[in-house]
Amino acid sequence: RMNRSLADVGGAALVVSQFTLCADLRKGRRPSFDGAEEPGRARALVERFRAALERTGIATQGGRFGASMQVELLNDGPVTFVIEPRPRPGPQS
Repeated sequence: RMNRSLADVGGAALVVSQFTLCADLRKGRRPSFDGAEEPGRARALVERFRAALERTGIATQGGRFGASMQVELLNDGPVTFVIEPRPRPGPQS
């Protein structure tokens, strides 16, 4: 069923910051960090998101910010949702 929330099904969340989801690869083989948030602010945003989930009663775990990690995904359902950031205003290089 698609109308039940994570809390409804007793699910849990793993919150991991991953720069490569937003990497700009238009200029060759190396990802650009130009669009990345400043590390201190990025860490705070990730922690704020995780805390918001925890306040709702959802079991939540997180990775280490900025660390190299191996994460596995086991889908329990027919779909995976990718949440993309809104484009930042301003010129794109």
